Amino acid sequence: MASSRNGSVTTNGSSLSNGHSKQDKTATESSMLPHLLTNVIFPSTLVFLGPTFLMWIWYSVVFHNGSYYDFFSTAAKSDNAVGYLLSVWSKVSFGSFLSLSIIGGYMIFQLMLTFLVPGKRVEGPMTPTGHVPVYKDNGFSIYIITMISFVLLTTYLKLYTPYSPSIVYDEFGSLLANMNTFAWLFCVLLYVKGIVAPSSKDCGTSGNPVFDYYWGTELYPRILGVDVKVFTNCRFGCTVWALLPCCFAMKAYELHGFDASINSFVSVAILVVYLTKFFWWEAGYMCTIDIILDRAGFYICWGCLCFIPGLYASFSFYLVSHPIALSYPLAFAIVAAGLTCIAVNYDADWQRQHVRATDGQTTIWGKKPEVIRAKYRTSQGEEKSSLLLVSGFWGLARHFHYLPELGLALCWSIPCGFDHILPYTYLIFLTLLLIHRTHRDDLKCSDKYGIYWRQYKSKVPYKIIPYIF
Repeated sequence: MASSRNGSVTTNGSSLSNGHSKQDKTATESSMLPHLLTNVIFPSTLVFLGPTFLMWIWYSVVFHNGSYYDFFSTAAKSDNAVGYLLSVWSKVSFGSFLSLSIIGGYMIFQLMLTFLVPGKRVEGPMTPTGHVPVYKDNGFSIYIITMISFVLLTTYLKLYTPYSPSIVYDEFGSLLANMNTFAWLFCVLLYVKGIVAPSSKDCGTSGNPVFDYYWGTELYPRILGVDVKVFTNCRFGCTVWALLPCCFAMKAYELHGFDASINSFVSVAILVVYLTKFFWWEAGYMCTIDIILDRAGFYICWGCLCFIPGLYASFSFYLVSHPIALSYPLAFAIVAAGLTCIAVNYDADWQRQHVRATDGQTTIWGKKPEVIRAKYRTSQGEEKSSLLLVSGFWGLARHFHYLPELGLALCWSIPCGFDHILPYTYLIFLTLLLIHRTHRDDLKCSDKYGIYWRQYKSKVPYKIIPYIF
C-alpha cells in the first residue's frame, strides 16, 4: 500500500491510520530485514556501485574485447582485485573540455527547443494531493528536429572539417564519467530542492536521507519552468539513446565500411523506429509508472542521465569492435522482426487508450470489447471510475505489451552475435525490470481498485506470457 503525505494509507477508498499497531515483537523484527534491504542496502549499492558498473561495461568493451569474463578474471588474478575494478575511473578524463562541450552543448540545445518548440497543453493524472501536472506536448517535434539537426551536423562535419560525430565513440568513457559526476551532484540539488522549495505538495521525506536521495523528495519538480523528469527522461535519456547508436554506427562505418558493419545499421534502424514511436506517444508516457509513481531522485534521474547511455546503448557500442557482415536477407529478416514487435507493442497501447477514450463504445479485433468498470476513491474521498480492458491483447495477459518489448530488445541485440553476453546485458536487465514492474503494478492496482482488480486477475490470470507467466 502507498502512504500518503499526511501519514495515512489509502486503499480502495478507505483510509487507515498510520499509528502504532499491536504487532508482536517477532513480526516487527521479521519486517526489519526487508525494510533494511529496500530502504538502505539496495539504494546505497545503486548510488555507489551503479556508476562504476557502467564504467565496467565501457572498460570491458574497450580493453577486454567486450568480455565480462576476461575483465573480471583479469581483476581476480591481479595483486589488488578491488583496485583493478576501481581503476577504470583512472582511464578517463574528468572535466575535459571536449566532453564538457559535448554534454553542455547538447543540454543547452535541448533546453532551447523545450521553450521554443510549440505544443498543445496536456495534463497528467491527478495526484493524491489534487495536483494535476501540465505538459507541453512538443516531444515528437523536438525529437524530429534533433535527428534532422544530427544529420545536418554530420554532413557538414564530414564535408568541410576533419571531424565526425564518431568522436563520441572515442570520447565515450570520459563522457560517461563526467555525466555520472553531474548526475550525482544534480540529484543532491533535487534532494535539497524537494525539502526547501518543492514545486507541488507531492513532496516530503521518509526520515532516511539515503533512501530520500535515492528515491527523491519530489514527484514533479520544476526548475526555472523546466519539468525535471520530462527533461531527464525524454529530452536527454531517450533522445541520447537514439543519437548514441547513430554515432557508434558512423564509427563502425569509418573503420570497416558498410557491408562489413551492416550489423550496426540493422540494430540502429530498429532502435530509431522504436524511439520514433515512443516520442509520437510521449504524452501517453506521462501517465506511466515512471512519471506518476517514481519520484525525481537518483533512481530515475541518474538512470536516465547515465544508465540509459551507459547500458541501454551498450549493444551498439559493442558492435563497433565486433562487425559482422550479415547477408542482406538475414539483415532484412531481423529488421522485419523488430518492426513487427514495434507494431504489436503500439497496437496494444492503442487498444487500451482507444477503449478508454470511447468509453468502451468501439470494437477490438472485430468485437465489442469486454471491460470492467472499476470504481475507486481519491485521497480526498471523491469517487471515480476507470475501464479495465479484458479484450484484445489485454485479454491475453495483463502486461502483454511487455512481450514485444522483450522481443524488440532481442532483435537489436542478435546482430552482436553470441561470442559474449555483454551486448545482451540490456535484454537481461529489461527482463528483470519488467517482471518487477508487473509486481509493482499489481500492488498499485490492487491498492487502487480493490475487488475490481481481483475480478480482472481472475479473467486474465497471466502477467506477460499467456499460459506461461
